[in-house]
Amino acid sequence: MRKSFTTLFSSLLLTLFAQTPVFAQTVAVQYPTKTIRLVVPFPAGSATDTIARILGNGLSVSLGQSVIVENKAGADGALAASEVVKAAADGYTLLVATNSPMAGVPALRKQPPYDSVRDFTPISMIGRYTFFLYANVQTPFNTIQELITYAKANPGKLAYATGNTTGIVATAQFASLAGNLNMLHVPYKGEPAGVIDLVSNRVQLMISTPFTAGVHAAEGKLKALAITLPSRSPLAPNIPTFAEAGVKGFSIESWAALYSPAGLPPAVLERLNTAVNAVLNRPDIKEQLAQKQFLPQGSTAAALGTFTKEQVATYTKILRDAGVQPD
Repeated sequence: MRKSFTTLFSSLLLTLFAQTPVFAQTVAVQYPTKTIRLVVPFPAGSATDTIARILGNGLSVSLGQSVIVENKAGADGALAASEVVKAAADGYTLLVATNSPMAGVPALRKQPPYDSVRDFTPISMIGRYTFFLYANVQTPFNTIQELITYAKANPGKLAYATGNTTGIVATAQFASLAGNLNMLHVPYKGEPAGVIDLVSNRVQLMISTPFTAGVHAAEGKLKALAITLPSRSPLAPNIPTFAEAGVKGFSIESWAALYSPAGLPPAVLERLNTAVNAVLNRPDIKEQLAQKQFLPQGSTAAALGTFTKEQVATYTKILRDAGVQPD
C-alpha cells in the first residue's frame, strides 16, 4: 500500500515537473538522439540536392548527429512532400522544400495531395536561388528581344524544358508578358535531364539554375539570355535581368526552406530553427553557397509561415493570369 502510494506520488511530481520550463529545456537539449533525414524533392545533382547536402553537413556538426539526404523526385516535388506529411512530427524527418511543392503544386492542381500551410510546421527559410534563361548555342538569337521576335515569327517551333515548378511558372509568365509566345513545353523530373537535352538541342530553351547549366554555359555550349533576379548577379554581371531585357513585370522568386510535418514540438522547433540560422551564418557555408549562386537567408518559423501563405496566393495568380488552369 505504502509502495503504491509512493509510486503514485512520484508520478504526480514528475507530471508537474514536466510542465515546467526547466523540464522543457531538458527535453530540447535531448534532441536529436538519432539520425535526421532531409527529404529532397529533386534528383541527386539538382540545385536543391546540392543545397540540402551543404546544409546537412553544417547541421550534422551543429546538432552532433548524422544528417542524411534522401532524394524522392517526381510530381513537381509532391512525392517528397507527401512522404514527409505522413512521417512522425519528431524532428527526424524534414523536408527541404522549394516553391515547387509548397506553392506550385497547390496552384497547379485542383486537388493537391496536401495543404502547404495546414500540414507542415515551418522551421526556417534557407535562401534564394538564381535562375537564368538559357538557350542552345545553335539558336539564331542572342538577346531576349531577338528570342521574342523569332518565337513570334515561328510559332510552335521552339521547345523549352522545365525541371521544376519554377521553370514552369517562370516560363509561363515570360511567354505571357512577351505577348503570349507559342512554344512547346517539354517537362522533366529534374533539371539535370532537361539540361542534357538542352545541350544536345532536343529543346532550345530552359529557365534553370547555374548548378546544372552553368558549367555548360562556361564551356560555350549554352548561352544565358537573362537572369530572374530583380538585379544583376555579381557573379554574372553581364547578364541582364528580364526587366532590363524589356520584359516588364517579371516577378518569379525561387527559394528553399525547411519544414517538418505539422505538430512539431516547440522545443524541437526552436532547436532546429536556431541550428539552421547558425549554419547559414557560418562563413564557410556562405562561401559554398555563393559558389552556387545561392543567397543564404534564414528566418523565424513564423516569418516562413506567413511567406508560405503569400507564395501560394502569388503562384495561383501568376498561373491564372498566364492562362494556366489547374489539372
